[in-house]
Amino acid sequence: MLALSFATTPQIVLRDGALDDLPALFGERGVKHVALVTDPGLVKAGLVQPVRASLEAAGLAVTLYDGVQPDPPTRIVLAAVEMLREAGADGVLGLGGGSAMDVAKLVAYLLRSPQPLEEIYGVGLAKGQRLPLILAPTTAGTGSEVTPISIVTTESDEKKGIVSPRLLPDVALLDPNLTLGLPPIVTAAPGVDAMVHAIEAYTSKRLKNPLSDVLARQALELLSANLPKVMKDGQDKEARGAMLLGSCLAGMAFANAPVAAVHALAYPLGGHYHVPHGLSNALMLLPVLRFNLKAAAPLYAELSPHVGGTEPTAEGFLAAIERIVAACDMPKALHELQVTRESLPTLAADAMKQTRLLINNPVELTEADALRLYEEAF
Repeated sequence: MLALSFATTPQIVLRDGALDDLPALFGERGVKHVALVTDPGLVKAGLVQPVRASLEAAGLAVTLYDGVQPDPPTRIVLAAVEMLREAGADGVLGLGGGSAMDVAKLVAYLLRSPQPLEEIYGVGLAKGQRLPLILAPTTAGTGSEVTPISIVTTESDEKKGIVSPRLLPDVALLDPNLTLGLPPIVTAAPGVDAMVHAIEAYTSKRLKNPLSDVLARQALELLSANLPKVMKDGQDKEARGAMLLGSCLAGMAFANAPVAAVHALAYPLGGHYHVPHGLSNALMLLPVLRFNLKAAAPLYAELSPHVGGTEPTAEGFLAAIERIVAACDMPKALHELQVTRESLPTLAADAMKQTRLLINNPVELTEADALRLYEEAF
């Protein structure tokens, strides 16, 4: 008999102007003082001030923390918590990409349940309560607004995950206006990243289930059809909304049927070279897909029609993914990002530490395999 446990964000709002709901949503939760967690790039782009002004006009106090960095170091999380605790925030808004949302999750948790980060790395160790939390993504990629996961970079440049249902927000606000006009690379790499989430969820060796399968297939249809549109016209609001929904559905899928070797190999690239997470996933996708072919071919064949494959075969699926990646305006190889060939053995050794992810891969991966995959991507 099938057995599954499925969890996601309880309220998801997708519409043009969804951010207008923020004051009411915080008000319903008794919040008086909002911690607005974001990054300096969004402040400079002018996206943050209107949100702050809207909250303040509704009578809410707002304290801004805009120090989030890509692949957020633990010191950023701790600095945000210290600042926002002193300010007296009683609710949290995460506005940005995956890094800002991941930091916001931990801020909401640690403000209510203070614990050393070292005690909650892993699965199910964060068991306390958190403050009210709303997440609003500004890219269509990570799906962090519907995942119980926060990824941070330790002082030793190792990326570690904190996985707990407590990190799921109360509300995910998907407003396409936040993604209009994103630069091509900030559209392309996260878009492929979202496809990685759906593909790895669908082919996961552990916890693959019918609900995640449905979400993954629908996510791939939305993403593969609309990524070319938003690459061509960044102001296409309908396509931007479809990308946000696709990313969200992929996030719901992999939150319950976990990702695998693509992510395990991507994490060291972020930790050592600060390659953005979406781009590192995009670069490792095709090598890992080919590596997994011997076990995942039947599942690839099922996915082929959902990514525009010309035939319902594994080969048709791989060809379609290759076309999509080739059409994206982003780096296509590790050497383009100043990754050195001499560092590949170190990256391979570090990838093997991601046991939480590697146990989900359809094919067992050795350190020698990891090195070959990095060489293929180089």
